[in-house]
Amino acid sequence: MSSSTPAPWWRTAAVYQVLPRSFADGGGDGVGDLAGLRARLPYLAELGVDAVWVTPWYPSPMVDNGYDVADYRDVDAVLGGLGQAEAFVQEAHALGLRVLVDIVPNHTSDAHAWFRAALAGDARARARYLFRPGRGEGGALPPNDWESCFGGPSWTRTTDADGRPGEWYLHSFAPEQPDLDWRNPEVRAEFVDVLRFWFDRGVDGFRVDVAHGLVKEAGLPDALGRDRRTEEHPGWDQDEVHEVYREWREVADSYDPPRVFVAEAWVARPERLPLYLRSDELHMAFEFEPLHVTWREGPWRRVVERGLATAALTGAPSAWALTNHDVVRQVTRYARTQWPERGSNESERARWGTEEPDLALGRTRARAAALLTTALPGLVYVYEGEELGLEEVEDIPTERRLDPIHTRSGGRDPGRDGSRVPLPWSGDRPPYGFSPPGAPEPWLPQPPGWGPLTAAAQEQDPDSTLALYRCALGLRHELMAGPLVWHEAPDGVLAFARGTTVVWVNFGPDDVPLPAGRRVVLASGPAPDGVLPVDTAAWLVPDEEGSR
Repeated sequence: MSSSTPAPWWRTAAVYQVLPRSFADGGGDGVGDLAGLRARLPYLAELGVDAVWVTPWYPSPMVDNGYDVADYRDVDAVLGGLGQAEAFVQEAHALGLRVLVDIVPNHTSDAHAWFRAALAGDARARARYLFRPGRGEGGALPPNDWESCFGGPSWTRTTDADGRPGEWYLHSFAPEQPDLDWRNPEVRAEFVDVLRFWFDRGVDGFRVDVAHGLVKEAGLPDALGRDRRTEEHPGWDQDEVHEVYREWREVADSYDPPRVFVAEAWVARPERLPLYLRSDELHMAFEFEPLHVTWREGPWRRVVERGLATAALTGAPSAWALTNHDVVRQVTRYARTQWPERGSNESERARWGTEEPDLALGRTRARAAALLTTALPGLVYVYEGEELGLEEVEDIPTERRLDPIHTRSGGRDPGRDGSRVPLPWSGDRPPYGFSPPGAPEPWLPQPPGWGPLTAAAQEQDPDSTLALYRCALGLRHELMAGPLVWHEAPDGVLAFARGTTVVWVNFGPDDVPLPAGRRVVLASGPAPDGVLPVDTAAWLVPDEEGSR
């Protein structure tokens, strides 16, 4: 690419993640939908994002929030159907917004026509999945020792037509999500066709769910005895998966303009991630460490350095995110004691802390983190409600929880529902404008006390989190140019420059004086008299550039 050729949009974009069932309810049934999303597109354009990523909108039994897909070439009727999706894409494009959608290639729903045919005895359909005989007497034991990501074994036994126990099928997640066999050429051909179906309708790209999955090690050997920190699980990150993505990249590059992919790829060894980002494979991969890193200067610097090193090695841009639909919202993560190398002293999956969260502190830190990540080279992803400073809803009643993680853990793990609660738009009580008047209660309960956090309330406050996000996203393309250069700074301060703009983030323990010859163009909180308080970030420009 010559210096005179503008970089592709996706290399520096701000992308807003939409969970459609929780964004806005246009139909009045308590469930968000595409009509609601279409009505709120001007809000997203005003926020300053460049693209919208929509999590799975396909027909689904909703065992796993839509990641159990029954039909890849349609849109769930609850969300409005295919016509609403096509109108959404057109209207987003008219506002200058690109559209990314999820593709879920590792598994289907057990309601998918292929799997139903497989259970009915169709040998050709059965060969598209991973059915295997069991071990032990009468095949009573699972074919191997793999465990589901949602808890329990990765295998479920079928029942034959005569009522006798049959073979087992693999599911890396819930039993209702059977894994596909990506060594079957029919599976590969099917997804190439699915890509074209959506690209032909104007979709600009895909977020690839479980991109490190798909192909399993030949023979499906046991995983017991492998070091999870250094060795690939036989169900993940197999070399043959790259053949799939090279084929997909050819499809994406055949369009004008070329379509793009962002990978959700978890790998045991960091040196494996660049393999997904070669020039003929996927365009970018999420940086996942910011979702878990403790609020401390040293760990954050290491996270940024590792991300930039991967970008330098591969040429792919870093894709930064502070939260998504699978993790605790950052306001709550930062509201509790920050342990040396993790954001929590709980297990990695655990959601509830024993410590009462200080949400005011959490929001202060979350605002600073937003200025940090929006200043970094590459892309920034914003999860719906993040721009409002929403916290995790931790007290959802057990009977209202829907996440299979909660069910399969026997209730020990509360699951991910707390980060998926419908957004508050206006008013001082539920449903906060999420649904029109007279609609049923939203599909997940909203908490009391969100009135000051609604979009309408924050519109009136120039110091609100919404105002901060709008300003940061509006200024980042103007102020953040060129590579990141680290600067010397007082203890506890992360400092770097992007061109003539300098970014300081004060992780503490003390307030610090800001550098001379510069003035604050944007700060995450009050920064009076040239001092940067603890848990505050600031963007600084030379005095002659003026202030905002």
